[in-house]
Amino acid sequence: MITTPALELRDLRKSFAVKGEGRVRAVDGLSLTVQPGEIVAFLGPNGAGKSTTIDLLLGLARPDHGTARVFGFDPGEAVAAGRVAAVMQSGGLLRDVTVRETVEMIASLYTSTRPVDEVLDRAGITEIAGRLVHKCSGGQQQRLRFAMALLPDPDLMVLDEPTSGMDVEGRREFWAAMRQDSMRGRTVLFATHYLDEADAYADRIVLVRKGRVVADGSAAEIKNLASGRVVAATLPGVDPAGLLGLPGVERVERRGDRVLLHTNDSDAVARHLLTVTDARDLEITARGLEDAFLALTADDRVRGPAAHVQATEGSLS
Repeated sequence: MITTPALELRDLRKSFAVKGEGRVRAVDGLSLTVQPGEIVAFLGPNGAGKSTTIDLLLGLARPDHGTARVFGFDPGEAVAAGRVAAVMQSGGLLRDVTVRETVEMIASLYTSTRPVDEVLDRAGITEIAGRLVHKCSGGQQQRLRFAMALLPDPDLMVLDEPTSGMDVEGRREFWAAMRQDSMRGRTVLFATHYLDEADAYADRIVLVRKGRVVADGSAAEIKNLASGRVVAATLPGVDPAGLLGLPGVERVERRGDRVLLHTNDSDAVARHLLTVTDARDLEITARGLEDAFLALTADDRVRGPAAHVQATEGSLS
């Protein structure tokens, strides 16, 4: 059975006129296919083209070249039909109305919605329904945006920094709800600076750099693209600069009495620390998602391995 993709972006290109710089291309041949029910983390450094891509798939902007389809429809048509909704990091909220009144006003714009009480409960803001919006915390206002996005019962939820301002418990509850929705078939595409969220909750991670997809795969596959390991040890009083000269050491971090050495020869580094220095509590671990993120989005040398992951996932043309 052939399933229509939830999201299909093909060779998207979008440029803007920037004073003093001429035309700047924000999205440069980006292609991406997302299947129904997937939770996909859309990651990249500032200026990578994430926000512009989100605008294109929500119908808020038109591409200069390429196509964007949501469940086979033009993005604007999908949004109008209530099949796609978004929770953005920022966005105007009326300050002097209550949380419930805000949701009720948005509900009145649709021909059919989920019950207001239901979405308030799903967003975890029933207890503050009578509170004025400007008296809500940043995390509570983000939950309010989530409640509004739930009203049309969308098939695709697009989230931009969805847990910004939430505490740890709130973030955990939010992602538990997203996982439940995914199991029922809802598709989730989210952009975040919390790499631990992408690692823990995404089925797939898509890394973007300079308007192009540079890696696409599971968290484990993305992390495998960052070669080498991290050697951590307790070494009070050491000068990190002095450890940079060790063979294979690429970067050294100091966190209190702990030093973290990013290296392609962990055996040699561990041997040096144990035999030449007073290091103790030594640990060797594989590099994490943050290391892969930095490597794949900051250095042109990784284009080859990234293309391999894209091919194995089969998500790109």
